[in-house]
Amino acid sequence: MAKLFFHYGAMNSGKSTALMQVAHNYEERGMRVLVAKPGLDTKGGGKVVSRLGVSRKVDLLISPETDLLAAVREDRRRHGPLSCVLVDEGQFLRREQVDQLMAVTVELNIPVIAYGLRTDFATHGFEGSTRLLELAHSIEEMKTICRCGRKALFNARKVNGRFVFAGNQIVIDGSEATEYVPLCASCYAAERAAAKQRDE
Repeated sequence: MAKLFFHYGAMNSGKSTALMQVAHNYEERGMRVLVAKPGLDTKGGGKVVSRLGVSRKVDLLISPETDLLAAVREDRRRHGPLSCVLVDEGQFLRREQVDQLMAVTVELNIPVIAYGLRTDFATHGFEGSTRLLELAHSIEEMKTICRCGRKALFNARKVNGRFVFAGNQIVIDGSEATEYVPLCASCYAAERAAAKQRDE
């Protein structure tokens, strides 16, 4: 039986790179994949973009209204057998869309591998990643390191070079002078305390 996989990690843990490597592995063996990402992720436009400079055009840009089970059925009808569905930025999916990905594995017997963040810059779960953690057959953490050398757990947001801990949940990396930094729990707590002191 096909399975739903969720590979999560902090920023810079190589999620998009891993997705493209998996796609390459399937295609090298003559198997077809469907690569998708939420349109909410405007970085790269219609491409999956890795920080290593590698990119790949997506087959499906997911809107909030997209029925993923129906979309995969239609793709298979139009283009033939499908070996795997690969989803980048899975945290931006709606809860119902994660349920639809599970249905792809159960009803169509096609494996689905979703990559994404577990939590936002304020350590709160995203709708999509929370549902993926609830449903996925297999969950794997992709690791990266903090500036101090420890394992990074959190994604701290910087705006104009300063750490911020309040604001909209979703601001895309590189927009509005925003960047994200992977931090361990200790460094995250220290930056949060420093920001609170600065803002008082």
